[in-house]
Amino acid sequence: MQDIIKLDLVDLTFAVGLMAIAIGLSAWEKLGLELNLAIATGRTILQLLVLGYVFDFIFAINNPWAVLVILAIMLTVTAIVARNRISQKIPLVLPVVWGAILVSTALTLFYTYLLILQPDRWFEARYLIPLAGIIIGNGMNAAAIAGERLVSTMNNSSGEIETHLSLGATPQQAVTQYRREAIRAAILPTLNQMMLIGMATLPSITTGQLLGGVNPLDAVSYEILILFMVAVANLLTTILVTRGLCRQFFNSAAQLIR
Repeated sequence: MQDIIKLDLVDLTFAVGLMAIAIGLSAWEKLGLELNLAIATGRTILQLLVLGYVFDFIFAINNPWAVLVILAIMLTVTAIVARNRISQKIPLVLPVVWGAILVSTALTLFYTYLLILQPDRWFEARYLIPLAGIIIGNGMNAAAIAGERLVSTMNNSSGEIETHLSLGATPQQAVTQYRREAIRAAILPTLNQMMLIGMATLPSITTGQLLGGVNPLDAVSYEILILFMVAVANLLTTILVTRGLCRQFFNSAAQLIR
């Protein structure tokens, strides 16, 4: 198989030219996105270069504590982003999201490591960091969608919720339908991706592996594994997040907090 085509500084400079074209198109159409595109370009370059050097160091030392520190940072950053998209006014949203993503990631990785990959060392950086990163990133999006939908719906349906409570329903029963709708909304993008993958879309992970010279069958095998991991982790994340958020809307007397 042909060796991978490596990109040097000149190649990356021409790659930046693509963003220059995008900025030019924005200016031509008077979209007002020039500054945002320029900032996004700079951040992409800076953040990924830093990430590359960090991962190169982490992979080289392959130390379990270093791996856990990296994962903890990734988890905390994504939890903060999800919290900001859900609500900053509701107490304990951050620990709810942080804990939900942590539990779903840990359980999914445990299953995958125990029954499928079975690496020699659980902290093998080249497996643990990429897989955990994919799950954490997707968990952030799922948690944000489910949480935002749930909070918005409950704020707009306080009268209906109080009616259910006055008729003897428990807080869990009063918000069950809203939780289910929020979970479905968060899982729908994952389901759509699974339905169309390989037919209308080619995932970036598989594309990257193919460009890296990986055998196509090996590439799609890992893609299957990753998609199934993401699906179960996202579902578990949204279940935990919505349960945790619902508790923030009621006091100890099972009354709706306004």
